[in-house]
Order: sequence, then C-alpha cells, then structure tokens
Amino acid sequence: MGKTKKLVLGLAALMIAGSLSACDDGRSGAEGAAKQLASSLAALDVGSLAVDGKGAAAANEQLKAVFAALDPAKPAVESGAVKLDGDKASLPLNFTWKIGSAEWKYTSQAALKKSGDKWAVQWNSALLEPDLKDGEVLEKTVTPPARAEILGAGDAKLISYRPVVYVGIDKTTIGSADPAASAAKLAQLVGVDEAAYVKQVQAAGPQAFVSAITLRQEGRTITDQQIAAIPGARGIPDSLPLAPTRTFARPVLGSVAEASAEQIQKAGGALKAGDVVGTGGLEEQYDARLRGQDAVSIKARPQGMTDEQLKAAKPDPRRVLFAVDAKPGDPLKTTLDPRLQQLAEDTLAGVGPASAIVALRPSTGAVLAAASGPGSNGYNTAMLGQYAPGSTFKIVDSLALIRNGMTPDSKVECTPTITVDGRTFKNAEGYPESALGSVALRDAFAHSCNTAFINARDKVSQAQLESAAASLGVAVQAPKLGADAFLGSVPGSADGTEHAASMIGQGKVLLSPLAAAVMAGSVAHGAPLSPQLVLNPGAASPSAGATPTASPASASGSPSASASAAPVSPTALATAPASDKPVTPAEAAALSDMMRAVVTSGHAGFLASVPGAPVGAKTGTAEFGKDNPPKTHAWIVAVHGDLAVAVFVEDGGLGATTSGPLLKSFLTAAG
Repeated sequence: MGKTKKLVLGLAALMIAGSLSACDDGRSGAEGAAKQLASSLAALDVGSLAVDGKGAAAANEQLKAVFAALDPAKPAVESGAVKLDGDKASLPLNFTWKIGSAEWKYTSQAALKKSGDKWAVQWNSALLEPDLKDGEVLEKTVTPPARAEILGAGDAKLISYRPVVYVGIDKTTIGSADPAASAAKLAQLVGVDEAAYVKQVQAAGPQAFVSAITLRQEGRTITDQQIAAIPGARGIPDSLPLAPTRTFARPVLGSVAEASAEQIQKAGGALKAGDVVGTGGLEEQYDARLRGQDAVSIKARPQGMTDEQLKAAKPDPRRVLFAVDAKPGDPLKTTLDPRLQQLAEDTLAGVGPASAIVALRPSTGAVLAAASGPGSNGYNTAMLGQYAPGSTFKIVDSLALIRNGMTPDSKVECTPTITVDGRTFKNAEGYPESALGSVALRDAFAHSCNTAFINARDKVSQAQLESAAASLGVAVQAPKLGADAFLGSVPGSADGTEHAASMIGQGKVLLSPLAAAVMAGSVAHGAPLSPQLVLNPGAASPSAGATPTASPASASGSPSASASAAPVSPTALATAPASDKPVTPAEAAALSDMMRAVVTSGHAGFLASVPGAPVGAKTGTAEFGKDNPPKTHAWIVAVHGDLAVAVFVEDGGLGATTSGPLLKSFLTAAG
C-alpha cells in the first residue's frame, strides 16, 4: 500500500472518530455513573461518589444508618436502562436483599445530573427504598417458629419442647445489694464457676438479666424459694426442645442450643446471636428442616425515637415495608423405641470403657436402640465406632465356607495353636480341651475355635470373605438409614497372616456395633438387612453409608487403638455396591443353627434362660494395642425373635464374660 493511500485512510479514521465524538450525547458517561452508583450501593459505601443535594459524606452516613439493622447483610444492586434527557438522566435500581432464607426485592428510581463533564447522583431517601421518607431508618424483627420435634417409634416424642427455668441475676431488681455478692451466692447454689459468673454479672449493664444456668423444670432440686432468697436472683420459666433426659440418645439425636459464634460466622447471615440451632447428631444434620423459616418484618421507623418512645406512641409511627410469615419446621420421624433406648442406656450405665448396644428389628431393619455408654464421652460409638469385630466375624467366615461346599456338620481341625508365616495364633484363654481335635464346623463356631477357622483359610479367599460380608449387609450402602454411620470395612485382598487374621475378625476388618447388629439381623431375616433410622429424611438425607475419617474416641478421649487400619474413605463406602449374591434363606438357616449352638452347647449357655423365643448368638474377643498381654474388645451379637442385638465394650476382656451378661440383662428386660 502506498504512502498516499495510508494517509487517506488515516484521515478517514480521524474524521469518523471526530464525528462519533461530536454525536456523543453523554450516554456512556451516564451509564458509567449508573453502574458506579449500583456497585457503591451494593457495597453500602457511596463516599467516593459525586453526590448532588447532600454531599458524599452526609449521604454515606445516612446510607449506613438506614441499613444498620440489616447488618451484616448487603444488597445485590443492578442498574437498569438509563433514560437520557439532556444533562439529566434517570434509571431504575433493582435491590435484592438476602434476609435469612427469604429474599426482599424492590426497585427504586435514581436521578443523575451532569455538571461539567461529571454526572452526579441526585440524593434522596427514596433512592435507598422507594417508600422510605426523610428521617427514617429500617428496623428488622425476626421471630422464629417453634422448632419441630424428633419423634420415635409410634410417634413418641424424643425431642420436644419441655419446661425449663432460666436462673440468673436480674440487675433491674437487685436494688442496693452488691451484684458480686449475689452472683457468688447464686453460683454456689446452682454449681457454676463462681469467679467467671461474678465477672459476667459485674460486666453486664444495669438492665441485664445474666443467666447462670438453665434447669429442667421437671425434677429440679433447686427451689424458687432458694433462688428468691438471693437479692436480684430470679427464675424465668420457658421451654426448650429437649430429650426426656440430658443423656437420652444424645450422640444419635444431638441437642439444641443457642448458635455459637463459629456457627453464626459459617452461616453467612442466615443465623444471628440468640438463634437456636441443632448441635451434633440428627438435630444438626436436619437443622434447617427442623428449624423451619423465621417470620421476618422490616419496617421504616423515625430515626430519633427510642424503643420505649415507639411503644408509647399512638398510633405506632412505624410502617411495614417487607414481611415474611414463619414456616414451621417439619418433624423428623425415627424408628427409635424410647423404652428400648432407655433400657440400653441403663444397661451400659455402669460400664467404664467406651461401649454400645444396638438393637434392630430384622423384619424391617428398624433401628430400635443405638446407645453409647458413658465411657464413650459423648461419641456415637454405636453407629460410628470402627473396631475389629473378633470372632463375631465368624458368621461371615461360615457363610463363605458354606458357599464353598461345607455344612455345619463338616469337620474342621481345632488345634491348640497354629503358626502362619511365623506368627502364632491361639484360642481364647480357657478354651476347653474337650473341644479340640477334629470337630464339626458347628462346634468350632459354638466354642469359637480360632485355629479351626484359620486352618480353613485355604478353603475361602479374602475376596469371598468380602462378598460374604456384603451378603450379610456389612460394608455396603445403607440407603434407608438417614444418618451418618460406619457400616464396616472388609478388605477384598489379603495374604498370609493378614488373611489368617481376617478369619478371626482382626487384621484390617472393622465393624461398628451397628454393622455387627446388621450382620446378625441379616441371619434372622434370611436376606441382607438394610438398617433404617430416619423414616422421612427427605432432601436432607446424607450420603448413604458414609463414614467420617476420624477414629472413634476411646474412654480417655484419644483415638481408639483398635482402629489400626487407615481410616476408611467416606467416598469408598458411599459408593460400595450392595452384594450381587445376597444371603439366601437356606444359608441363613444354617447360620442360625450354628448361632443357636453357641447357646445350647457353646460358651453362651447363660442365654438359655432368656424367656421367649430361642436365642442364637456369637461372641467375639478382639485384641488391640501393643500391651503384653494385649487389651481386648468384648463383643456379642444375638437374635431373639424379631430382635437382633450387638453389645460392645472397648477394653472389655472376653466377649462371653463381659458383653454376655449385658446382653442377657437387656434381652430379659426387653421382653
């Protein structure tokens, strides 16, 4: 291209640019100002804007005062189409506020005016909210609905509103008495930290009621007369969502309390100080569903009036700008039987180490009781514990052996000891010599001969053990459970001593008490049992069969030494398929025959006297830790009519002598 042609093109470009500039009607500047206004309002800061009629600093001060009651929420603000009229422009501003679970949307009108080469905002109160008048600010009132109940079998009320009394110092009634002295006396009366409570009362304002403790009305031993004898002390009646007792099924159900600072921060504006939320268990898992939706009212009020002046004013000068009615929460229905749950907890009341009793109904899979003893320190040992199951796992071994051609009458070799790759395995202490030798599989099962099952290890592969476990509902999905749980882990490959250890429920085999009860329940049911705890989980249901990666807490609060294997991946369990070869009625009948032999001829003869249907059982003792002799977990599982039960005691000695009596007590009282 020649120089002349380039020069002509350059001149043409300049002429076009000049003509565009000459035709500019100011729209681009107005639109830019509109977008800047919208983004500044969304940030609740207009201090850097050009403001006409009030000044940026004054406008910013008004903006913050108007919306102070909505803090920490901020609006989303979008500017609409700009309408241009010479040096003036107008546009809509679309506001969207997230108020809890509700949305408040409105559109205000903004006006712009060009002064020189800048567009300034024409400030007025209606710019912030179309019905807002000069001198008004917003107030927000949030009223939560009553929290929904958690129900048990037969719609029994497990967590429901129960009467309580808030006991504290009311500084408006203390008169000339010394607040510190009253606080000290009250702290001593109700048993709270004296120094901390005195400090709290001293720091509170003159109009404050400073709560010291919340007491259940039912059964309280601190009387109104004792409280009233302390100057300024009083009890305020109220009600709270509570279980029948402080400890009733708490690891499973959770509890309800005021939201912590951490919960409020995580909620991103959905919670505020004083809100009641679920903590732990089902209360936390299904919190949004149980809590429902708050009633919200946003009003315009005169800025200078106090609450007392507003209450006295006739008529009330406030105006409602936005309101949402409360939506009550939905009750959560569970299968827990209050009587059996309490019985299980009472049975474990005197057990020192971590412990659990889980009871299921084999015909339906309903979880009737899932109790964790006091030694569990609030941890849900019953459903989340990860422990080597010991000889209870011989139910799985036996199914795998039966599938490979054996019967309860097939002979196996029960020797005093057996050595595999240099590791010596033996039977439990006190194993009867009369039960040694070539014995029927039924007898080896009844007396729990470790060496017999390890001797049979070449007749069943590790993969077949894994398949048999899945056939009995272990280490597979629990799509109906509706709660977090560990349903077991059985490795699909293992050789040498690892495979031998699996034959006696050790190595990397892990079950929870819930999984052990499912295993026994599947035998009674004649098909794999899928446990169910929550009957109406809805959209809040967790990943079925998911398990936390944290190890279970021992009695001392430290991770259990039994969880020697790496924590099981939640994803792996959540996607584990159900067995493609479920246990059959014929296989279950053979296993039932062997479990009955544990009672009729084995070392669980003490269960023969349990009234009602015949009891079938299997004991288990699993070594853990590095002590010499090693500590052991004590297990026993049983079926009794339409009841399947697992009893577990961490660091509990022998299953027959420790967990066995607990099981007998539970079954006898369960009826």
